[in-house]
Parts: sequence; structure tokens; C-alpha cells
Amino acid sequence: MRITDLTDDVLAALRERRPYPAVSLVVPTHRTRPANEQDPVRLRNLIAEAARRLHADPDVSDRTREAVVAQLEAAEAEVEFAYTLHTLVLFATADEHQVWYLPRTAAERVVLSDSFLTRSLVAAKAQARPYWVLVFAEDRARLWSGSGDQLTESRREGFPLDAPVRVDEDPAQARVNRGGNSVKRYRDETTLKYLRTVDASLAKVLETEPRPLALVALPPGLSALQDVGTRVARSALASVPKGGLTDASAPVLAEAIAPARAEVRRERTRDAVERLGAARGRKEYIAGLDEVWGAAREGRVALLVVEEQFRATVRVTEEHLVPVEDGAAEGDTTGEVREDVVDEIVESALSTEAEVVFVPEGTLADEGRIAATVRYTWAP
Repeated sequence: MRITDLTDDVLAALRERRPYPAVSLVVPTHRTRPANEQDPVRLRNLIAEAARRLHADPDVSDRTREAVVAQLEAAEAEVEFAYTLHTLVLFATADEHQVWYLPRTAAERVVLSDSFLTRSLVAAKAQARPYWVLVFAEDRARLWSGSGDQLTESRREGFPLDAPVRVDEDPAQARVNRGGNSVKRYRDETTLKYLRTVDASLAKVLETEPRPLALVALPPGLSALQDVGTRVARSALASVPKGGLTDASAPVLAEAIAPARAEVRRERTRDAVERLGAARGRKEYIAGLDEVWGAAREGRVALLVVEEQFRATVRVTEEHLVPVEDGAAEGDTTGEVREDVVDEIVESALSTEAEVVFVPEGTLADEGRIAATVRYTWAP
């Protein structure tokens, strides 16, 4: 499953309590060769580690252990290593398994608990910030689900939508006849009625799953959709004035919208930095891993800003974080060492309805790579 599949309902289901042991495997992976050739071996080693820990656990019967390992191996067989991103996550119990591909690097983990470890998924979704792309012309509209630079066509609410064939048109020639993309064509009442249908279907999608929206069409089409539609088309985060993409592949479309996505990211970064600056004057600004972690746990974070590749391994000592070397968690049996503390902060912030913005490396160099605005401060 991709991060675009992580809806609120899916996340709630993943977080439900399960009969012990619920196993979570987090495996850093690679998108290209030759680095990705080691990924199958790394996964196999983690499954062996999980089997070893299950065998050593007195609370796990042999029958349960065998069932869980069988589910992990079934999940392993489903992995498509040619399509891995930056992290692979496997969930398994004695009765089920799931495979997730994440566009964000997470620390290697083997966790046995009574629920699945979801913080890597939550942080990946927050960073990827899923979005919708509507590509249309006067004869066809397709909806795409985006996450980072990955696009998957969405078939919901009737999409893809094709314009009805006119009574005076031969169906075999309908699309050829409609291929002019002229301003006059977009003023035709039949076409405008079709665009209203597109707008209504899009509104239903956004009502069910709100996300930023990008529109891709020739300028006359963009104007026509805004004229006939509701606030849905007018609220689009980006518009890409290009035609001939209704039949394009995902990679071609991703390349076409890349400049618009980059500008949106730049604008979002500028806005986040300005809001942090304004919070300084109101004394509602905090920075640094330790202080932000404490505020996130207390539910005080309103806006969390994190550099994209920031990771840190820390030890929790007297309610504070002390940096330690990567890999320190391997010999830790107390649970005090956290390899994924940044993801933990992101998850805590989102659980209290804070806004999370990931920014490019170096943006927060003077703030310890992580900063936040808070809803309130403690009285001295």
C-alpha cells in the first residue's frame, strides 16, 4: 500500500489493539540500483530477527509464533522490490499482514506489541502531503492521487469521465472531432454541461478526502471550469496551463506538474518561516529537539516546522532528550533510547491537530532543525 492509501479510517484501524504479538518491521530501502539489490536480504534478516525474538518470548506459544512468521513471509512474498521507495513497513499478526511503501526514510525497527507501530506512516504522510490532480480537456477528465512525485490514477466518483457523444457525431470519431481545444469549443453548452459534471464529481471527492488540488488543462479549459463550477475549482492550489495530457502516463504528468509543485513548496516554506518569526514577537516560539518534544507531548504545538531529512537518536533522561549515536537502540532494553523521535514528535503534533510543515535542509540551521509555535506558554 502507498501512503496515499492512509486515510483516517485506515489509520484508526491500524491503531486498534490486537492480540499479542502484533509485529511491525521497518526497513530502510532504496529506489535505484545497485543500492536496492541489498533490500531483499535486509528484509529477510529482519524477519529472522523477529522470529528469534518471538521464539525467546515466553508469552508467545510455538503455534502463535509459527503463524506470525508465516504471515511475515507471506508479506515478504508480496513485496515488489522494483517499486520500493525509501522505507518498507510490514505489519503482521497470527491472522493478517500488510505491506506499506513509504516515501520517507525511517529507522530500522523490529517491534512486538499489542498494536502496530504507525508513527513512520503518519510522518511520511505529513511530509508527502498527498494531493489531487485533475487533468482535463473538453472531452475527457482524469483524476490522479499524488504523493511526492508519485502519481496513481484514482477511479472514484465516476472518474475518468468522458464527455457524452453528440447525436450528430459518430462515436468512433467523437474524440477526434473534439480535439481542437479551442476557446469556441469551451463555450459550447454541451461542453459546459459536461464540465459541471466534472466539477460536481470533484467536489464529492474533496468532500470525502480533502487535499490540495492541482488543475491541468489548456487556459480556455481552466477558465471554463472556474466559470461553471463551484468554489472547488477556484480553490485549486496550482493550475498548470498545458494540454494534451489527458492520456499521459504518470511519469509524464509528474514531470509536467513538477514546476508547479516546487513553487507551492517554496511558498509553503516562506509562509512557515514567516509564521515562526511572528511567533517570536508574541513569545509563542520554541526551537530545538528537546523543547519541541516536550511541547508536542503536552499538546501545546500549533505549528510544527521540521527539516525534511532530520533524524535523531536520543535517550530520554529525566524527561529530557540527550543525543546518542545511531544504533544505540540495539542494546537498549529500557525503551529509553528513541531512534525515531522526530517521527514521534510529528505524530504527537498531528494527534492534537497541529499543522506540520516540512522544509528543505538548512532552513532551520540556527534553530536545531526543528521549531514550532505553541498555543500557550507556561507562566513563570
